[in-house]
Amino acid sequence: MKSSRHRLIGLPASALLITVVGCSSADDSAGVAVPSPSPAVTKLCQNLDKALPRKVDGLSRNDPEPRSVLTAGWGSPVIILRCGVVRPPKMVDPKVAEGGDPDAVAGGVNGVDWLQEKSAGGYRFTSANRTAYVEVSVPEGQDSAGVLVDLAPAVKSAIPEGIAD
Repeated sequence: MKSSRHRLIGLPASALLITVVGCSSADDSAGVAVPSPSPAVTKLCQNLDKALPRKVDGLSRNDPEPRSVLTAGWGSPVIILRCGVVRPPKMVDPKVAEGGDPDAVAGGVNGVDWLQEKSAGGYRFTSANRTAYVEVSVPEGQDSAGVLVDLAPAVKSAIPEGIAD
């Protein structure tokens, strides 16, 4: 026990905070950072929130804290959707477009283009060629194709095609 405590003291404060927060929850509810988009993008995200399905890949809606029209969730562990995020750097990385990045892949599902990136504990998908960026984090072991198929109609109806700022 003492050796563990000494190892924790050497960790940066942010790593220690992540470790404590990640282990402190007594249930499977998730907390998420709420994006801060422009008013125009916020309106698109409000429209998306109204269009989102009650179930995704058979999982019921389970929104993260804090509650916001910019975020949504399904299941446990939670599939997290965040609307109005900033463009990920890999979206404009030529290596990704050429298929040369092992951690990021571009592709489309049912009329919505996505950038897929490996993340801690799963995958992160960010919509492309839409006037607002929508990010979907899918936990390891969850069928990401089913998730994206279920979310595509809402994204297509609420977020117009175009280039986000």
